[in-house]
Amino acid sequence: MDKSLNIKVNCVSLLKFALPIIIANIFMSIYSTIDGVFVSNFIGTDALSAVNIVMPLLMISIAVGTMFGSGGNALISKKLGEGKTQEARKNFTLLILTTIIVSYIISIICFIFRKPILYVLGADATIYNYCEAYAMPVFIILPFALLGILFQMFFISEGKPSISMTSSILGGFINVILDYVLIVKLNLGLQGAAIATGIGYSFPSLVGIIFFALNKKGTLHFTKPNLDFKVIINSCTNGMSEMVSMLSSSIVMVAMNNIMIRLAGTDGVSAITIILYTQSLLSSIYMGYSTGISPLISFNYGKNNTDNLKKIYKISLRAITSISLITFLLSFVLSKPVISIFAKVGTSVFTIAFNGFKIFSISLLFMGINIFSSAMFTALNNGKISAILSFFRTLVFLLVSLLIFPNLFGVTGVWITIPLSEILSIIMSIYCFNKFKNVYKYA
Repeated sequence: MDKSLNIKVNCVSLLKFALPIIIANIFMSIYSTIDGVFVSNFIGTDALSAVNIVMPLLMISIAVGTMFGSGGNALISKKLGEGKTQEARKNFTLLILTTIIVSYIISIICFIFRKPILYVLGADATIYNYCEAYAMPVFIILPFALLGILFQMFFISEGKPSISMTSSILGGFINVILDYVLIVKLNLGLQGAAIATGIGYSFPSLVGIIFFALNKKGTLHFTKPNLDFKVIINSCTNGMSEMVSMLSSSIVMVAMNNIMIRLAGTDGVSAITIILYTQSLLSSIYMGYSTGISPLISFNYGKNNTDNLKKIYKISLRAITSISLITFLLSFVLSKPVISIFAKVGTSVFTIAFNGFKIFSISLLFMGINIFSSAMFTALNNGKISAILSFFRTLVFLLVSLLIFPNLFGVTGVWITIPLSEILSIIMSIYCFNKFKNVYKYA
């Protein structure tokens, strides 16, 4: 892996690491979107609302895996840059075992308290059964899903982003096939959708277990770990921003669902689900890029190679800005055909989603830089700044806006909150870029 990360930094080499993860993230988002299409078309829009209500539970759980994965990834890549390979292997194994234990605890708690949890998330009597049908299989597969997230990130640390891409794509493909079989052919409804999603998420964990068990000649493989609480705490602290981002998104989703039910009923929740599917697809490009190059940032930081850090920073800002402009323009062209996949033209759900999409699209101009800024500070092992950026972007700005604008402008006010939070966040990102450029020597 040392050879894989110790490279000459240019556009081509960054693309080599980032592109497989971008492709993997895009495919996973597409598969997730197809999941929603199956649910809305073969079960109903109320079922789609139920999926959106349960989704924060899945996101909270995945947030834990992302925390261990991103924080541990940065820590391990930095140690590899410092030449501490054996220590990195022990830390890698420790984080895998810790995640397994934590994920089972989460699953048990969710199963025992599922009824009050689902009602808090926004379920009501009309769709509670839908929510429970989707949630039960999700609880069972959570440990495998979390493990898959870790392995996808550690594949990059191992210098094997293509394996991360392949396992993600195959997992998503399995998800779609099972959606068709379980929902359409076997008529298992939302339980079938949840089982398909769970197995798709779990596939990378199977690939990871096999790969790292057999990778004895590689850099990272399973070995006897030391119970080092400092490593666990540092990984949690450094990966806190990614966890904060996902937890905050879950909280905001609950708030939006409750506001939309009050303002526009279940049609409003279905509309916001469509927007969030689209947001997930487009943001996956930025997430993929940032995740793909993060080990390079950590490795060069550990090696104290400031020239490479400067090149990574400069190329990344240019690339993300260009992609942001392209996605913003495409959003206007593709908004109607994309929304019509989920809802028929002329229906209430379509109208609400279409009007919201016009406002939401503005956020695409700023989202990429905000995602990159948080990921970069995580890679630099500055979890505090990364967490602050994520906390304000995904929670503070959104919640404050949700308290104000829906009361003033109704449903339109809900849509305004998304681009507004991105605009405020990019101001913070630019400030942090300038404040810490002399500390980390990336500019």
